[in-house]
Amino acid sequence: MNTLHVRYFASYRTATGVAEESVETSARTARDLFGELIDKHPALEQYKRSMVAVNDQLSDWETELTDGDKILFFPTISGG
Repeated sequence: MNTLHVRYFASYRTATGVAEESVETSARTARDLFGELIDKHPALEQYKRSMVAVNDQLSDWETELTDGDKILFFPTISGG
């Protein structure tokens, strides 16, 4: 079991009702964690195309998580 520090940005804050939280989890990857967070905060379901950063590094969904990691979820960025 790992303790992870999760932060939410923009509309994710509204969906969860919190800006950040500590989560006890057995999730191995960022994708697994997001699935667990959807169970806890069902409004996150609409944000499956999120971007994720682990320890301040833009990461992919298969990034392995370890105890104490800082995870950030935020909307995809589009340009024009």
